[in-house]
Amino acid sequence: MEKPQQFKAGLKQAWRDEMRSAKNYHTLALREKNAQKKAILVRMAEAEERHAERWATRLRELGADPGDYRETFSERVRRWILVKSDSTVAARMLEAGESEADKLYDVLLETSQSEQDKSSILGAQLEERAHSRMLGEFEGQPGHPQHKLDTLLRRETWHVRAGGWIGQAIYGVNDGLGAAFGVVSGVAGATQANGQFVLLSGFATMVASALSMGSGAYLAMKSEREVYEAEVDREKLEIENNPQEEIEELELFYQLKGFTEDEARAMAQRLSEKPDQFLKTLVHEELGLSEGAFPNEWRSAISASLSTAIGAAVPVLPFLFSSGMTALFISLGVSTAAHFLVGASKVLVTGRSWWKSGVEMTLVGLGEAAITYAIGLLASSAIR
Repeated sequence: MEKPQQFKAGLKQAWRDEMRSAKNYHTLALREKNAQKKAILVRMAEAEERHAERWATRLRELGADPGDYRETFSERVRRWILVKSDSTVAARMLEAGESEADKLYDVLLETSQSEQDKSSILGAQLEERAHSRMLGEFEGQPGHPQHKLDTLLRRETWHVRAGGWIGQAIYGVNDGLGAAFGVVSGVAGATQANGQFVLLSGFATMVASALSMGSGAYLAMKSEREVYEAEVDREKLEIENNPQEEIEELELFYQLKGFTEDEARAMAQRLSEKPDQFLKTLVHEELGLSEGAFPNEWRSAISASLSTAIGAAVPVLPFLFSSGMTALFISLGVSTAAHFLVGASKVLVTGRSWWKSGVEMTLVGLGEAAITYAIGLLASSAIR
């Protein structure tokens, strides 16, 4: 795609993002009881609307009228989650959106053809970064060094937890669905869709897949936690032996993050007065590890097992109520629909098009079923 076309496509995406952000800010402002925070949210919504109008005007000048803004289903779902979340989580979700907008503006800067466009984009980008800082300080005293640090740590932990839990559930359902669908198709091809054989093999696959995913999730979480604990012990020993050196080390980390020397020193000194927090922060900054990033091992195992079992049950259930090719066609239909739903649900994490994601996973599932069914037919012919 040539740069002018890339620029128009990016500008239209920026217009949609700004319209969506404005709607989110207005919605949160309506429910906000604190007058000061409400005023901030309203001002931020108005800024997003100015950006959106600017991009809409520019698109019309380029002969690409953006039309009317209509929320997609996934956008409505995400806004509903945003409104139902507490203010801290809502601020982090909005902050993540501002970060994505900042990246999009970087792309627009590369594809823009005029200095006037670049100037407009840079101005909007600066406002987005200011919004991000305001959201980062939304739940605390603006400018406070400790608050800035807490914001950084909480933001990363929240993304790991949210993305990890939802991603694990989707992966579990997809793994169980894919494995059982493949086995059911293969056995059906080899046995002329004999219900007893399909049920037995499907049920065995469901149990094996669920136990495998559950045990894998348990061992993975347990291993990660053990690594974390070992690193904490090592860092604790370093603090006991060279406390001043560790303080200076933390100062350098914060200076690299963009804080001034005075801010970095103040943050490191304050943390050193709280031994437990100081230790956790050093482990986080040096190794990228955070205790909050590790879900409970048993919760992960149960979640992985149940989601896998649910996915694996879908292609097998039709053979409980029917048999032969009729059951196989029903299984094909419900499994195809399930693949699409699982793929579409990924939009809650990835932000991608729910339609494209659903179709992609559906095609993968159908391809797998076709291959295993063909293998089953070949195996049946070879045995005969």
